[in-house]
Amino acid sequence: MVQAYILVQTDVGKAAEVAATIATIDGVVLAEDVTGPYDCIARVEAETVDELGKLVISKIQDTDGITRTLTCTVVHV
Repeated sequence: MVQAYILVQTDVGKAAEVAATIATIDGVVLAEDVTGPYDCIARVEAETVDELGKLVISKIQDTDGITRTLTCTVVHV
């Protein structure tokens, strides 16, 4: 299982709407709007890195109101 945090920047005033939309996507464990340099943070899970990439590119980044994402893969050292 591959896990990651997706840091999301949104259009002004769209953070809550984007977080709510992202939260409904399969593979998203949690999505919340936050303060700071990013407007929303999502915790996601996928079986493989390829599936994680597909989730981010074809589902999360396709969400209206998103201007930029940054994927931070979870590592266990």
